[in-house]
Amino acid sequence: MAERKQGKQKMDSPKISVIVPVYNSIDCLEKCVKSICAQTYSNLEILLIDDGSTDGTDRLCEQLAKEDCRIRTYHKKNGGASSARNMGIGIASGEYLGFVDSDDYVEPYVYEKMMKALAEGGYSVAQISRDEVDEAGRRLPDVCVPPQRKEFCEAQVFVKELLLHRGDCSFCTKLLKKDVLEGHQFPEGELNEDFRLLVELLQEMEGIVILPEQGYHVVCRKESTTRRKTKDSFSRVFLDIVDNADRMQELVDSKYPALHVYAVRFNLFQRLDYMLHVPVSQMRRDNVFYQKVKKYLRGHLRDTVTNPYLTKKNKGYLILLTIAPKAVRRVHGWKMRYEKQQ
Repeated sequence: MAERKQGKQKMDSPKISVIVPVYNSIDCLEKCVKSICAQTYSNLEILLIDDGSTDGTDRLCEQLAKEDCRIRTYHKKNGGASSARNMGIGIASGEYLGFVDSDDYVEPYVYEKMMKALAEGGYSVAQISRDEVDEAGRRLPDVCVPPQRKEFCEAQVFVKELLLHRGDCSFCTKLLKKDVLEGHQFPEGELNEDFRLLVELLQEMEGIVILPEQGYHVVCRKESTTRRKTKDSFSRVFLDIVDNADRMQELVDSKYPALHVYAVRFNLFQRLDYMLHVPVSQMRRDNVFYQKVKKYLRGHLRDTVTNPYLTKKNKGYLILLTIAPKAVRRVHGWKMRYEKQQ
């Protein structure tokens, strides 16, 4: 048996429970877990929630637990990342919670810096900035641009940033007091679960302190949940983002009326994303969801033209997809295939 590593525990500092949902991650889990074990903030427990892996990842979890006494492994029937996270929250003994996806990794300073930011400002939630890398570790364009310095973002401002697709809704980049989640859980059976839960929580908090360091590394793998395997494949995520847009419109109109124009922009953009991904074969009269999206676009054509927060390109695509969706999608598909061949 490998020697169990005993990290230097600062027993007078709060414990952080880091929850890692695991499913068939045998090729990347070790790098992920070791990056958490290497944290300069050592009073951690690392909860590996094996969500019914079938590729030997379950055995790797047990082996990793033998190498560091802070790691605890649990196995459950497959139910998705949200159910694994919810199980981890129920088991966690720490006062603070962090989340890491099993194919990502973190820099050693991440939890120490976030804990320091929480303590200095008396905040409940901290966020480290992130970057995106490919499987070879090469940097990709930033999805979320980090601030130049530490800043506190009030809840309503954070909602606005989410509506403009500039905010980071991921829980993996955050450290939060466990009691913030009291009465809440990750919605199971959805692929846009972080967004939905974060919006719920923002209604109950003052805001989030954001750090500029890009210490969380999102690894963009070829087999993503949104990648289409065939021309007729369609990820559930594109349905969920439209449903979330509707929820956001209702929330904004009732709680943040000053953000109405941003919510309309968000609704139109999410539907644009759906229309650019739904297979042409599913753009049928008997597809109720597709017909609802098309009806919304036609009913909001004026908003498309006048909304100041949509780009000219966004507006152009939305107008064309409102007028002749199938024809536009076919032309768009030919254009993408041509550019791929060049």
